[in-house]
Amino acid sequence: MAKAMSGQKTVTPTATSLAAAAKAVKTRGLPPLEKWNPPFCGDLDMQIKRDGTWFYEGTPIGRRELVKLFATILWREGDKYFLVTPVEKVGITVEDAPFIAVDFDAEGAGADQLLRFTTNLDDMVNAGPDNPIRVVRDPETGEPSPYVLIRRNLEALIDRKSFYRLVDLGTHHKGWFGVWSGGVFFDIIPSDQLPADD
Repeated sequence: MAKAMSGQKTVTPTATSLAAAAKAVKTRGLPPLEKWNPPFCGDLDMQIKRDGTWFYEGTPIGRRELVKLFATILWREGDKYFLVTPVEKVGITVEDAPFIAVDFDAEGAGADQLLRFTTNLDDMVNAGPDNPIRVVRDPETGEPSPYVLIRRNLEALIDRKSFYRLVDLGTHHKGWFGVWSGGVFFDIIPSDQLPADD
């Protein structure tokens, strides 16, 4: 990596330096990223693939605890993603969503149902007004991509097996087929677009 020239900012931090900074500010809960306003230090060669795998310089990050640590300092602004510490902010690439919802538990039924999702990094959230579910359909294929909000406008892509289970719990409400959770009805598809039963 080239040295910074006189009058320019220092070079982009590395994964190692970011991990050290993240560990230094680690608390019992999540670090208060919203209170920090560090300077942008450039982009890092780090990517989160659609299947939730984190890569650094083209190589998968094999240490799960390190990935979980990076996830605590992940920040989103619009469609851009960053890793943020009190003193630096670097851009990373996210192919789709930064998390994968790999499972969920359902309690209750109907409008009283509660869906509790678990992510690939062990986050747990109850879908509801603060953690909505949304489904985006590919305009060409109609293929659904379902998401649930995890925290700080960071979403998890709901994996296929979990989505099929959600559909099994689905019901009709005001012209839509969808699911209830936390007192909120989340649309999946207009009722009249559902395939007819044989």
